[in-house]
Formats: sequence, structure tokens, C-alpha cells
Amino acid sequence: MKDAAPQTIYLADYAPFDFLVDKVDLTFRLEPRATRVISRISFRPNPASSGTRFFLHGENLRLIHARLDGVDVQPRIVEGGLECDVPDTPFVWEAEVEINPESNTALEGLYMSNGMYCTQCEAEGFRKITYYPDRPDVLAPFDVRIESDLPVLLSNGNKGAAGDGFAEWSDPWPKPAYLFALVAGDLVNLPGSFTTRSGKPVDLNIWVRPGDEDKCAFAMEALKTAMSWDEQVYGREYDLDIFNIVAVDDFNMGAMENKGLNIFNSSCVLASPQTSTDANYERIESIIAHEYFHNWTGNRITCRDWFQLCLKEGLTVYRDQMFSADLRGHGVKRIEEVGALRARQFREDSGPLAHPVRPDSFVEINNFYTATVYEKGAELIGMLRTLVGDKAYYKALDLYFDRHDGDAATIEGWLKVFQDATGRDLTQFKRWYAQAGTPRLSVSETFADGTYTLTFRQDIPATPGQAHKKPMVIPIAVGLLSPNGDEIVPTTVLEMTEAEQSFTFDGLGAKPVASILRGFSAPVILTRDASRAERAFLLAHDTDEFNRWEAGRTLSKDVLIGMIAKGEDPDRGLIDGIGAVLSDGALDPSFRAKVLALPSEDDLAQSLHDAGVVPDPAAIRDHREALRDSIRMGLSRVLEELYDEMETPGAYTPSPKDVAKRNLRHAALSLLTLGDGGKRAAALFGQADNMTDELSALMQLIHAGCGTEPVHAFYEKWKHDRLVIDKWFAIQISCAAPDAVADIARELTEHPDFDWKNPNRFRAVAGALAAHHAGFHNISGAGYRLLADMLIQLDPMNPQTAARMSTAFETWPRYDADRQAMIKTELERIAASSGLSRDMSEMVGRMLSA
Repeated sequence: MKDAAPQTIYLADYAPFDFLVDKVDLTFRLEPRATRVISRISFRPNPASSGTRFFLHGENLRLIHARLDGVDVQPRIVEGGLECDVPDTPFVWEAEVEINPESNTALEGLYMSNGMYCTQCEAEGFRKITYYPDRPDVLAPFDVRIESDLPVLLSNGNKGAAGDGFAEWSDPWPKPAYLFALVAGDLVNLPGSFTTRSGKPVDLNIWVRPGDEDKCAFAMEALKTAMSWDEQVYGREYDLDIFNIVAVDDFNMGAMENKGLNIFNSSCVLASPQTSTDANYERIESIIAHEYFHNWTGNRITCRDWFQLCLKEGLTVYRDQMFSADLRGHGVKRIEEVGALRARQFREDSGPLAHPVRPDSFVEINNFYTATVYEKGAELIGMLRTLVGDKAYYKALDLYFDRHDGDAATIEGWLKVFQDATGRDLTQFKRWYAQAGTPRLSVSETFADGTYTLTFRQDIPATPGQAHKKPMVIPIAVGLLSPNGDEIVPTTVLEMTEAEQSFTFDGLGAKPVASILRGFSAPVILTRDASRAERAFLLAHDTDEFNRWEAGRTLSKDVLIGMIAKGEDPDRGLIDGIGAVLSDGALDPSFRAKVLALPSEDDLAQSLHDAGVVPDPAAIRDHREALRDSIRMGLSRVLEELYDEMETPGAYTPSPKDVAKRNLRHAALSLLTLGDGGKRAAALFGQADNMTDELSALMQLIHAGCGTEPVHAFYEKWKHDRLVIDKWFAIQISCAAPDAVADIARELTEHPDFDWKNPNRFRAVAGALAAHHAGFHNISGAGYRLLADMLIQLDPMNPQTAARMSTAFETWPRYDADRQAMIKTELERIAASSGLSRDMSEMVGRMLSA
């Protein structure tokens, strides 16, 4: 059924709900096609509202009956819910509805996954369960009774009475409906326990399908570590008697922070050395922490409306980044964070989907779970901390928790906490939340009579709906190095507030070399007229690990752009600089692996576009491969030695030390394979006892053109494991030659193991197709046509996943006229498809507007 005509929602129109909710009682009588939901809700007029309209959201519900204070009533069914006449005094609303979890392929509300009942209510899924004011500023305690013959019946809060065919749960902490959760199924658990710093015991459980219980130990330890870390660093203690995590195969996102009952995509919980890569382990550790940290930054303090989504998500992303950095190293983790920010958020900021961290309007809120809200939102928290300092940051956070506990908060309330705690005026800083786009920061330098001057200029490009921008507050962390490489001015934060601003350093004996934007102190694009020799100097001598890597990345990009746009040869200075880093055994192997990796093809395409050059995906790929081969030939001896030296004998562990060694070993292997025809990769594939080695070897064998038999052998070995087979689907596309990408991806959609209804399997194929830059943008247009076909087929089943995958088309304005015309044709074809969802309609409309 086609969604209702899209309606734009505006931040400026916010008004509180006309009623408060004191208590919610829910009873679920579970049946696959006819679940009954009985609600009993205590309402009273809201003194903060002048309205009296009693409107409850509801979608796809069959109303059985409704009562008001025990008397049957006939509410008016209207678009998006129902209305009813109610008294201007407290009253009890009762309703019974019927829903069909089995047919719910959108995976919002109550649905079924392989015989298990599961919910996903963020952002607006609760309205598909029962009639309710489904908005984040309506908070209430929930009591829930679940009736079913399934053995495990879970909901939020603490467990109450239970018996044959039923279980009751009570959550004493007021929460919005989007945090409601229910799970029922044939599950087994890995139990654990944690004692809070005040001595309170907490029961921990990770619930999985039978057969998966041996893959939960790492997630359990990650949970305990996160609970301890949050007590030590933020002073936040867990507040219920039990904490449950459930792994679900069919899930649109990574995980959900429902109060006391976190629901996770199984890919973000299950791990074993044989089936999970190092990256899988790190992702599980991060997401476990992220969802747990939401208990305070998202649950105890939620957001007033969905425009404030960045408040809970940006802050919690920043907290999980801190956690990961403390565990696995600050320098390398910062490099990874910035790499992800540039790949996803900078790309978003530079195209038709650009929007502020706090948007001022939306059509479908699901479309704003974006890199801008999450990753850029986290960068804003980091900038605040940089500006006020660590001590003041934690003082402000303590005040935030004290002032807003139990509250539905706003960005204004968040910034006021910092103003009250520090005395700073953050009026200008608030522009970061309101202005879309990535600031361009250019710098020039002068040196005379011992005074060194840096002059910065900021410019923020026009974005959809925002043609003109005002200057931002930009914290610029700078250090100065002497000509011999010694640091003469340690990291100093310059606070830029004007469109153009100069900063001076006096008393210097010689012109220094500036290390600018250390630690990536602000999410900006820095333009600097520096020679390749100066970048090589910073690569060799900078004391800031991020900027040392950044110097190498920028130098690599300069060389590649010269090769692509001007026909230059590979630069020997770059190769020597990389070799010097690789040979420095005092450096973290993961850091050395980062330096060895060249900028991605998509990164190069954006850089060429920014420089006024129309990117040619095929040329980008060819020249990038040529430079990789030049590095391989120039550093073959070093790479061979590192490949042998970085071997990790003994049993596999995901420890930071072993992960770092494998990172460097596999980075070396990817280059060595260019010259040995896959000899080393074949040996590694044959002897691998862990998925990290096995998958890395398989990738290189496919790259080398000798992957047919190994791909088949991998499938036969792992066809029983759904998460490993997701990897098998993706790797065949990601490692394919550009001309073959679309054909391979289409064939895989016809494979018996491909499941349109499983988001992980769909993303494995569509995500790999979209991420293969030269393949997706092949001049044939086959990649564009295939992705459009896939989105049109998925949209009626799962609009949320389809709309998110449509962002593969967001960069279309950067390419040549032929590619633009082909992409536009596919976007128009999607827009004209029958029954297009509200989610997809908004996304395609925004992209076509470019």
C-alpha cells in the first residue's frame, strides 16, 4: 500500500503533547498473524500545553475495542492514528488491537525473525504496536505482561511474576515509547554478572539462538568492560537489577538501546576466531559499549523531539570513541574515526543530502539517522571538550546528568549546561548545529624577525536550503617543529572565530614547520600550500600521530592527483617516506599499516572534483594500482621482511597487540600479491586458523585472478554460518574487476542463499556493489541499473533499508555528463515506481533536486 502523501515536519512547529502519561500497562497475547495488544494507559492534562486534542498515533492496527474510564467509546480513526473526546481531568484509556507480526517485513514495530518475536520502535515503530502518543517527549513507566507458549519472554526493566505461558516485566524508569522492547522465542543465554561501584549486583544475559551460545563470550566481556569504564570515566552506574542483550538475525540497524533490553543485529554480538575478523571483534566491542552508554545518554536523558537526535547519538558516539581509544590506542583510533568521517559524512556534506547536525525539517525521520547526526555530532562534542578543557568538560557533564535526568532534552539545554559550568558564551558555537556543510579552512604563513604568523580563512560552501553561512568557532590545534625536527612549540589550541584571522608565535630562531589541525581538532577540510618535501618532513618527524599519518595521506594524494591529472610518474620521495615509516620498529604496526594504505578511489574522486577536475573512475583505479605496484617494487624487501616478522604464532586473540601485527602483515600481503601471483596468499589461505587470515588471503587470491576454487571451497566450508556467508557474498563483489562487478552482483542476487528480507544479506551485495568505485561507476551503467532494480524490489518490503542504500547515488553531480544522465535516469525510474515509500520518495527527491 502506498504511503500517505509526504508531509514535511518542522522544528519550529514543535508543541508539547496535550496530555501527560502517568502509567502504561500492556498485555501481549502473541500469535504470528493475530497478536492481540491490550493497553491500559493513565493520562492527565498537560499544564504546559494549552491544547486539548487527544490524538494517538497508530498504523496498521485493527482496533477491537476502546474504553474510557471503563466505558466503551467509539474513537475517530484519522490519518496516522485516532482521536477521541476525553475529559479535562485524569482518565484511563484502554484499547485492544490486533497486529500481524509475521507479515511485518519492514522490521519496525513487532515482527518475526526466524520464529522469534522482536521489536524495533525507534524512531516511530511503537505506533505499529498499539495506539499511543509515539513521540520522544512523552515519558512513562511501563508494566508489561507477555502471554505465549515460547520459552523465553523478555521486555524492559526488572522481571516480575512468571509462570506457565506468561512473564511480567516492570520498568520503573519513565521512558518514551521508542525505547520499548519485547522479545519472545526459543533462545538460550550466556549468563554473567556485574557489581556496580556502590555494591549493587546486576544479572547480565546475552540471548541467542541455540547453537550460537559459544560465540557470546567476547560480547559479555566487552559489556562488563564498558560498565566499569562508564563508572570510572563518567561516574555513571547502571540502574536496574538485570541487563539483557538479544541477538536477532533480521535487524535494520546495528543495535538498539532499549532500556534494560538491548536488541542487537547478530553480526554485532556473535564472535569466534574461526568466524569473525579483527574488524568484527572491534565493531562488537564498540557497539556493545555504545548501546550500554545510551542508558544515560539517550535513556535516562532522552531527546525532546527527533530534531534533537544528534544530542543522544553524537554524545554517545563520542563516548564510545573515547572508550575504544582507551582500550586500543588513541592515535590509530583517531585515524580510523576521521577516515570514516571523511568517507561518509564529508561525502554527505558535499552533495544533495547535506543537512545540519540538527535539521530544521524532515519528511521521514528514518532518513536522518545519518553520518552527519552521528559522526559529525560526535565531532561537535569533541570540539566542545577541546575548547573548555578536560576538567571543565567533566564538570559540565556532571551538571548535565544532574539537571536533565528524567528529562527530554534539547541542544539549547545541552549548551546552556556548558555555559553555566564554564562561563563561556556558546552562541556562535551553536552554528555548528544549524549550518550544514564542511568548512574549508585555508592557511598561509609568514616569517620575519623571529615572528611566525599563521593566517587562516574559513569558507563554508552553499548546501541545499542554505546559500550563505556565518563564520564558525574552529579550534585549531597547532604545534611547531624546528628545521631539524625538534618540537619547539607543543600543541596549542588556536580559537578561530572570524572569517579570516591571524595568530603569531614570537621569539623563534628560524622559520618552523607547522603541524596544523593536530588530532583533527575540527571537522574541516584544510587547504595548505605545502611542498611535497614539507609533507615528507612531517611524515618523518611530526610528534602528533594523527598529523604524521595525515602528512603521508596528503602526500600520497598529491602524487596520485599528479599522476591522474598531469600524467606524472610516481614520486620516489613518497615511496622512501613510506619505507622509513615501515622500517621504524618503534612505531605501532597498525599505524604503519595506515601509512601504507593509499587514499581510497572515492576520496580521490572527491578531491579531483574539488580541484575542478571531472573524475574518471577507471583512470583513478588504474593510476592508484600503478602507484601501489611502484611502492611494492620500491619496498619489496621491507614488505617481505614485515610479512614474516608480523606473523602471530599461537592461538588467535583479538588483543590490540596481535591485531596491530595482523593489520601490518595483511597490508604487506596486499602489495606483495601484486608481484607473486598469489603465492603467499594461497599458502596463508591453506593454513589459516582464523577468519582474519582466511578472509584476507581469499581477497588477495581473487585480486590475483586465482580465486575461483578458493571461493567455492570457502562457501562449502562455511555455508552453515549465516554471518560468514554474508562475507562470502560481499567479498566476491568488492574484489572483482570493474567490468565484472555488476554481473557478479546480479548473479549473487539469484543465489539460493540470497534473502531479500534479510538486511544483512541485502547490504552484503548492494553495499559491496556501491562501494566498488570503479565497478559501480563503470561507464556501461550496469551498476547503476542493478542497484536501482534492487532498491525498487526491496522498497515495498523494507523501506528503511532501501532508502539508506539509495545514498550510493548521492555523489552523482561530481561525474561526467554521461554518468550523470545514467544516474538521473535510474533515480527517475525509482521515483516513478508504483507504491514508492515515504522513505524512498524523500531520498530520491532530494538527490534529484541537485
